[in-house]
Amino acid sequence: MADDSAPTPPAVLRLTTGRGCGLAIGRYPRFRYDASGGGGTGSVPHGSAGPPGPRPVRFDPAALAIPDLSWRTTRVLGVPIPPGVRIAIEPLELAGQLDTATGAMELRFRARFHCSLFGRYRPGALQVDTLLSTGSVSGRRHRDAGMPVGPDGHAVLAGVAEVPASGDGVLDAFLGLPDDALAVLRCQIVLHPPA
Repeated sequence: MADDSAPTPPAVLRLTTGRGCGLAIGRYPRFRYDASGGGGTGSVPHGSAGPPGPRPVRFDPAALAIPDLSWRTTRVLGVPIPPGVRIAIEPLELAGQLDTATGAMELRFRARFHCSLFGRYRPGALQVDTLLSTGSVSGRRHRDAGMPVGPDGHAVLAGVAEVPASGDGVLDAFLGLPDDALAVLRCQIVLHPPA
């Protein structure tokens, strides 16, 4: 006989990133970024129990896969960024809320962006702290809008962050830091009921 008092196990939320993403920083044109193959799994306490509505969501940052920005994944004005330029993204936090009734989602995303040039020049990491949202976002320089999670799980998350200076004079002057940065992430989000 089932124990009705037993806690409901968490549901699993699978996030998969795709093509057609966008990134921008400061005064520079928007990058077109192919994040195919990235993503991770998160947990949703209480699973799908109860009526549809807001549910807390948390991902393990160590288990998130985010493709590097490189000539293979990133284009500016239709042209790949130069070979030898690479930006690796180290997630620190991805957590927030999914409304299972409306598809609205907000996730706090904190990460370090590690830049390198031909593996030799490695300035201090860029610190990014933003709220990724399926709604509208805006900053001093950039603005965009996400798209709620649809019946097929497809969604767009957008976020604007104020990126502080890295402490490296060359990089800060080149990017004009501190300044706004924008991220637009096309993804698929699927909620799997508890096993």
